[in-house]
Amino acid sequence: MTHILDDERRALAARVALTRQIDRGSVVLSSRLAGAFLNVPRHPFVPAFYRRDGERFTPWRATDADADAWLDAVYADDSLITEVDGIHAEDAGPDGPPGAGAPTSSSTAPSLMADMLDALDVDEGHEVYEAGTGTGYNAGLLCFLTGDQHITSVDRTESLTDKARPRLNSVGFDPLVLHGDGTRDFPADASYDRIIATASVRRVPPTWTARLRPGGVMVVPMKGALAGGMVARLTKLADGAAVGHILHTPAAFMPLRSDAGPPAQMPTDPHGPRRDTGLSARVLDDWTFSFFAQLHMGPGVVRTYGKNGDGLHVTTLYDPADDSTARVADTPQGVSTVIASGPRDLWEPIESAHRLWQELNRPRREWFTIEVTASEQLISYTAPAGHIQRWSL
Repeated sequence: MTHILDDERRALAARVALTRQIDRGSVVLSSRLAGAFLNVPRHPFVPAFYRRDGERFTPWRATDADADAWLDAVYADDSLITEVDGIHAEDAGPDGPPGAGAPTSSSTAPSLMADMLDALDVDEGHEVYEAGTGTGYNAGLLCFLTGDQHITSVDRTESLTDKARPRLNSVGFDPLVLHGDGTRDFPADASYDRIIATASVRRVPPTWTARLRPGGVMVVPMKGALAGGMVARLTKLADGAAVGHILHTPAAFMPLRSDAGPPAQMPTDPHGPRRDTGLSARVLDDWTFSFFAQLHMGPGVVRTYGKNGDGLHVTTLYDPADDSTARVADTPQGVSTVIASGPRDLWEPIESAHRLWQELNRPRREWFTIEVTASEQLISYTAPAGHIQRWSL
């Protein structure tokens, strides 16, 4: 009994420390939101997660040695990678998936969860739809805020929903957890006061706007080919449109899985004219600029990056719509070169975007607004002098 009580005390102390850490950051926690993080434990939802070990991912379980260090890691304000190449950490062997692998699911950093939940403004009794159950931890926080009978959570991966249900039950919650496509699988005739996604989309799915009640709020991570994604907070108007703004916090959520086709095959060695550029492609890894750069890229453009034979940065942009390709590489001489093939030079819009970004005095993402209608989705920025810039998503 003493051992059990000691474990409970350590877990409670960890939740208190995490809540304080979130509150000391950029999120000012309301008493209700602080209560959610204090009362809903994280560790039952992530009994195993991956640690980076050089170029590999190795699973770390609660039953492994040094349980205190494991608990500290669970309650750190960090994202926890729970799945690599479709292999959940609980199902992996001791050495993890073969090869370097790529993360395919994670538990979001709690401070970002808090920022999004604060924006969602959930009140008791609100009907809430969550696209992307993941571990179930965010669904648990939502259950605390509004009551579990008001929560519907959907995930494309059946193994995740199968794990999330009993874990939510173990902490006293019994929401509706469904296996399905978060953009289209809703209970018949259901509508919602709040919609939140825990995976990114390129554009707001029309089904979310349709299912949101007038006056309702949705919080949606949005990301294209670049890492520096953004989170939109939108309110539905009486005419059916949804309008709002971009949150200040960058967010690089994994894409929401859907029935989209296979990813585009990137050309390995584009051929075309070579030119110098004054802009290294490393600028695309600057999250203060990358969200703005994304507004100037075509919706289907994909990116790969790494190092060339000289150990210097190289990025390739490719648009499968017309086979345009741009390869941007740093050189030992300190300049960057572009090789563009196809009908368009894909690097030119990024160069223009960077010049405009500087002319606008590097506007922050929270200064941008978003409007979603049945016919278009627009991001806008109003300069201090009143001039309005608009981009179509």
